[in-house]
Amino acid sequence: MPLPRSAQVSLEATPYYHCVSRCVRRAFLCGRNRQSGIDYEHRREWIESRMHKLARVFALDIAAYAVMSNHYHIVLYIDKEAAQDWSDTEVILRWQELFKVSHLAQRFIRGASLDRGEKGKLKELIDLWRERLMDISWFMRCLNESIARQANAEDNCTGRFWEGRFKSQALLDEKALAACMAYVDLNPIRANIAKTPEDSNHTSIQQRIRAATSGDQPKDLLPLVGGERLNMPKGLPFQLDHYLELVDWSGRHLDPKKRGAISEDTPPILNRLGISAKHWLYLNRNFESRFKGLVGSVEAVRQACIQLDKRWAHGVSDCRRFLSAPSS
Repeated sequence: MPLPRSAQVSLEATPYYHCVSRCVRRAFLCGRNRQSGIDYEHRREWIESRMHKLARVFALDIAAYAVMSNHYHIVLYIDKEAAQDWSDTEVILRWQELFKVSHLAQRFIRGASLDRGEKGKLKELIDLWRERLMDISWFMRCLNESIARQANAEDNCTGRFWEGRFKSQALLDEKALAACMAYVDLNPIRANIAKTPEDSNHTSIQQRIRAATSGDQPKDLLPLVGGERLNMPKGLPFQLDHYLELVDWSGRHLDPKKRGAISEDTPPILNRLGISAKHWLYLNRNFESRFKGLVGSVEAVRQACIQLDKRWAHGVSDCRRFLSAPSS
């Protein structure tokens, strides 16, 4: 039985999570359905617009994403510190953008005086909403339910649009984060619907490249701010130019049947993170199928298992399987 999300997410282990949602059967999220010939390309805009809107409401930042024909990938950063800094009023206003708030919360926003019991009840609600606004499950719920309703209305049908629940992976260290982001950004190239990262529509890498040409970074994405240092701003621990080189280099080595060689000008990020070329290519080609709930170095995984109350074991060919700890 799959573990609940609460047992798979630990902010003490990592704030980064890779999520994937897939459509059921032959349902198409976007693109042209080869079975029916109907073009759903416009739905890519639906999901891009919705995910960016939700990121502005939640205490979550988007590190990478790719919208494909019948599924999408998104790498999220949970900003717990930001959520804790929100005032009670800001929490209510943010939650109100997504759901109808209680009459008690509406009175508080209008400046009405509350008695002790009402204040206590409202505090419980605000604490609950604050937690939900930094919860990837609530983010994915708000994203998927909205898209499902729009798609079903357009298709004039009812029923399930997405698979039972989204898949998630915890990215425990910089190596796992870099590998996953590149894997996500290269999805259109891997699927042979784009030839280069800059031609990969509806991806975070295209957004970053377009912004980089004007010497900027996308406002809707978590910025790349470089390596750890004093007074480091919030952002991804990679330099922008290094990451763009990394994705481009990785994209040249996706298909092992094609001829190619690693150039002498190896992207600096590989050296900095200590990832060998052979190991990096294996990670990038098999990221989603090779790894399950936790992704990172042996020590990072070991520590995460301790925090999540799991046990871990080495399997054949260095494949790590994570099992729920037996009850005592």
